[in-house]
Amino acid sequence: MIRNSLTGKQKSFLRSMGMSEEPIVQIGKEGVTPTVVQAAREAIKKRELIKVRVLQNSPDEPADAIELLAERADANLVQVIGRNGLLFKRNFEKPKIELPK
Repeated sequence: MIRNSLTGKQKSFLRSMGMSEEPIVQIGKEGVTPTVVQAAREAIKKRELIKVRVLQNSPDEPADAIELLAERADANLVQVIGRNGLLFKRNFEKPKIELPK
């Protein structure tokens, strides 16, 4: 079950921010491993919004792999386009992104 507490306006705002991002986490031939989940959690904690890429050699469908990573990293899935996805999670101690209401 994916927690999605973002409004349409907030998702749209995050999508526009994510357009210029480079993928930070890559899902490869091993799929969504604990190492990938850990890397995603650390990146999300620092940045709040990360782009994920599913490589050609991944055993999973890109949308499925990104959804699974969002679930395991306890993040909001903002969008999936092709092999790329955006994940967001608010860092309450050090917020970096000011979401619209």
